[in-house]
Amino acid sequence: MTHTLYGRMYLAAYDTDAGALYDRTRAGFLLRAAVLSELAFLGRVADAGGEVAVVDGGPIGDPVLDLVLSPLGAHRRTWKAWVRADREETLVAVEDRLAAVGLVAVAERHAFARGARREVTALDPEGVRALQAGLTALVRGGGPVDPYDAVVVALASAGRARHLVSRADARAHKDRLDELTGRLDVLAPALGAAARGLGTTLVAAQGGMGGG
Repeated sequence: MTHTLYGRMYLAAYDTDAGALYDRTRAGFLLRAAVLSELAFLGRVADAGGEVAVVDGGPIGDPVLDLVLSPLGAHRRTWKAWVRADREETLVAVEDRLAAVGLVAVAERHAFARGARREVTALDPEGVRALQAGLTALVRGGGPVDPYDAVVVALASAGRARHLVSRADARAHKDRLDELTGRLDVLAPALGAAARGLGTTLVAAQGGMGGG
């Protein structure tokens, strides 16, 4: 449905039964981690002593990747700090991009006393379910795995997207999930560590301590 890692991550986090993301706050973290992973796969960023170092800051031509890449060269921060930064902006940019390529429809609704509320509808829910079924199968099976899919599954598990990686699967296939998360360690050790710590980060954020 989409060749981008961040696009797969968004659709993996989409709950077709609810017609919305499984958790908008958590999805923001997962998308930040997914975009940083994609930039690392593309050779645009690398790990430098636990911090994100820009290898090539030139434009990529993808609005989401360019949006996240642009500020990385201006500040030396850890991978965890960049995962926490600008989450809502990144989430909105991903939704706008997926809308532009015809995968979702976006509508802004006025919610009384709470300002605007963004509603996102997957235009091919059967395709989304098929994507998710394939990702869930990766948790339970062996053999070769697409690197992007490995990262999506690892992040979904860390972000407790239970419609994709159930509690039972997380327990029964812990070694497999560790193996998939290891793909991030190869990209950047500190990125793998940030992914493994997402559970704690998400709890803190939803308790009002997440910061930017």
